[in-house]
Amino acid sequence: MNSLSDLRSLDGSDVVVIGGGFGGLSTACYLADAGADVTLLEKNEQLGGRASRLEVDGFRFDMGPSWYLMPDVFERFFGHFGREPSEYYELTRLDPHYRIFFKDGDRVDMVPDLEANRETFESYEPGAGERFDEYLEKSKQNYEVGMEHFVYEDRNSITDFLDWNVAKNARGLSLIGSMQDHVEKYFDHPKLQQIMQYTLVFLGGAPNNTPALYNLMSHVDFNMGVYYPENGLGGVVDGVVELGEELGVDFRTDAPAAEIKGREGAFVTRTEDGEEFYSDYVVSNADYRHTEMELLPPEKRQYDADYWGSRTYAPSAFLLYLGVEGDVDPLAHHSLVLPTDWDDHFETIFEDPAWPDDPAYYLCVPSQTDDEVAPDGHSNLFALVPVAAGLEDTPELRQTYRDLVLDDIAANTGVDLRDRIVVEERFCVNDFADRYNSTQGTALGLAHTLRQTALFRPSHRSSAVDGLYFTGAFTTPGIGVPMCLISGQLTAEAMAESVA
Repeated sequence: MNSLSDLRSLDGSDVVVIGGGFGGLSTACYLADAGADVTLLEKNEQLGGRASRLEVDGFRFDMGPSWYLMPDVFERFFGHFGREPSEYYELTRLDPHYRIFFKDGDRVDMVPDLEANRETFESYEPGAGERFDEYLEKSKQNYEVGMEHFVYEDRNSITDFLDWNVAKNARGLSLIGSMQDHVEKYFDHPKLQQIMQYTLVFLGGAPNNTPALYNLMSHVDFNMGVYYPENGLGGVVDGVVELGEELGVDFRTDAPAAEIKGREGAFVTRTEDGEEFYSDYVVSNADYRHTEMELLPPEKRQYDADYWGSRTYAPSAFLLYLGVEGDVDPLAHHSLVLPTDWDDHFETIFEDPAWPDDPAYYLCVPSQTDDEVAPDGHSNLFALVPVAAGLEDTPELRQTYRDLVLDDIAANTGVDLRDRIVVEERFCVNDFADRYNSTQGTALGLAHTLRQTALFRPSHRSSAVDGLYFTGAFTTPGIGVPMCLISGQLTAEAMAESVA
């Protein structure tokens, strides 16, 4: 395996990075720090990719990611450059971490106090408090070993997994079975199972198709905490961009790539307005399928249409961005509204695509923590319903579903928004496809199914074009802001390895 100390082999190279999401921003920073001359081309008017911001009439919304998890990853990222996250933004630990409204009228808070959470588990099921401790201990072990030996190291071939050191570190990890299988070993109560599995939404999976290894997310949730960064996730984007500028990255917005020509040492990347950028290397943080099928000629593609058609894509989302008069108590900063049986909703995402009749969804109210995101006397809220990628998306369907979601919020949280909305924007499958060139309008990328995890995800290095690399959620380690930051490191390492 290569290491960050070897990146100096890229000193003096010219690199074009396509796409300004967290994967592209991270890669650009690592390469610039190594001495490369980096130009980043972003399709849209702002950097951040899916972590864009929407500002309307005094309301500021994070359009995509809104949870700040795994603070150690951000510390490690900034630490590589001799910085700390606090030099760019401050963090507030949320209390509660999140609130769950079950649709049978039950409500529960998960909080920073582990003893309180333990008592909550025990209240649902005798003995569940002790098993909560056992579950978190296993989750912590999986996190510590998994991150160091399987996330920060890019094991992209079967031989990497046959290494004795890998086998030794993998011993005891939850590598076999699904999350549903794993959680059922600890908890019988369906609500406790849901609490331990809600993070699968962030991974684009379902309990029965996501590997048990991802129980490590409970360590992230309960032990490491849930935070709100100053100015939201957009503030984190600003911090990484500021770091990139300090390192010398040239950021270009409103510059959608239209074509990649050439090879290592002689690339030409052409934008839609005809401007051409010459470089030794190209890194794409754009949607992997879009890059291969739209920016490259057929003879330079690694994967064909059949390959992309056979993949399992993470959900898209139906989003309502709402500016609301008055407060929205008892909604917390993060709230989840869950049917007591959510199997039907997951089925409409992965098995039989349809708009869910009884959706599980997420509500984000940053104005409960941040006074700057809404005018005085108002609340900032967005609702996110995971829906199937590729789902039919028309104005009429959106209107019908908008009404269903607002009715559902009123019925199951007691918060009636319908006559208080002063700002409303909608975002769904077609918008993900149009704004981000997202395959089937997925909100996240490739789902973390067993057959699409680790070495089964597309490679960071093109096997068809020397000098072309990929970063971001389609590659390892996968979906989520922290994972995309790490993907930037892995891509830079892959480039250095091929140059050395």
